Amino acid sequence: MPCAWAQNKIKVLTIHENIINPVTADYIEKGLKLAQSQEAILILNIDTPGGLLKSTEKIVKLILNSPVPVIAYVYPKGARAASAGVFISYASNILAMSPSTHIGAAHPVIGGGSWGSIDEETKKKIMNDTLAWAENISQTRNRPFSFIKEAVQESVSITETQALKRKVCDLTAADIDDLIEKIDGMVVETTKGKIKLSTKDALVEEVHLSQREKLLDTIIDPNIAYMLLTLGFLGLIFEVTHPGFGFPGIAGVICLVLSFYAFSILPLNYAGLALIILGILFFIIEAFTPTFGMFTLGGVASFFFGSIMLFNQPQILRVSYATIFPIVFFFAFLSVFFLTRTLAILRRKPITGAYGLMNEVGIAKTNIAKTGKVFVHGETWNATSDEKIKKGQEIVVEEIKGLKLKVKKKEG
Repeated sequence: MPCAWAQNKIKVLTIHENIINPVTADYIEKGLKLAQSQEAILILNIDTPGGLLKSTEKIVKLILNSPVPVIAYVYPKGARAASAGVFISYASNILAMSPSTHIGAAHPVIGGGSWGSIDEETKKKIMNDTLAWAENISQTRNRPFSFIKEAVQESVSITETQALKRKVCDLTAADIDDLIEKIDGMVVETTKGKIKLSTKDALVEEVHLSQREKLLDTIIDPNIAYMLLTLGFLGLIFEVTHPGFGFPGIAGVICLVLSFYAFSILPLNYAGLALIILGILFFIIEAFTPTFGMFTLGGVASFFFGSIMLFNQPQILRVSYATIFPIVFFFAFLSVFFLTRTLAILRRKPITGAYGLMNEVGIAKTNIAKTGKVFVHGETWNATSDEKIKKGQEIVVEEIKGLKLKVKKKEG
């Protein structure tokens, strides 16, 4: 006989376009505890491209060891339960899908830092371990192992119609109300035993991410983490080049710390990070010791390749090109701007010191017959000339000889 479970409440958690990460795991754990405390059913509203293996393992463990009946619902139309979403869906007591959705592509994503691509032997061990884990989940929930094996090994995906035919999902439902109506009377097995679901007239309550969870989830996004890293370096560079402001330096340090928090969770490739830092150093060198574009080109190349290598995992955990190109262009623009300013200064005619007097126009203060005095650039100078110049005539400086100027009459 199914055991008693109040079931007068349904808690709905929504994972829409979220990468499965530690924040998601904490969110689901919070939802399970809340549902257990109120003897409620938990519906996981899923639409995810996948995520981190360690976080997925934690979520699956929480679901399998919970007395709460869990229904995974791939919703709305066009949604997917890909990669990590497959394991979470398989672990749930009931798997439902809405029309025009799909499930699959569960090739494992490795969490934690890495210097680059892992070797084949390690890949094989991870694959075998993942398959054994997937088989246990399949047996526990009486779902076909054949599909999840294909999804893990070959990244196979299937539609809700195919999933229903292969008994991967238990039912299809147009929306939450339709789902609640269809699961009424179904029997599921949890750690508490067999439970007959009674969802008629149940009170449905949405459980949302807290503000703290939303913030952390945003920071963990690869694009945001990448932008925080670059903003952090920009802030520090500005503070070093313009000491005394304070705010750019403080903001830069905060951005860097936040980016390092994200990197401690995301599958970071340290070679990519090193290339980004090297690229920024090249831009700085170009700004202070111009090499006529050599370090700018090196900086652009290092920064670009470092950006695309920053996370060594599938597309869901990479920085998008829409983020990379504007930032690389911005750094290149700054470098070229400083280079052109420096070249303009180098080409500018000197306006101070002795060399600033060359070709300057002045007035003869005395008659000049080989020697005399002239007034140039606000100063009186001893002057020599190969021609006779009368007092008051305009002269042009031809040459500087120590503390004397060689001058000539101004033509015209």
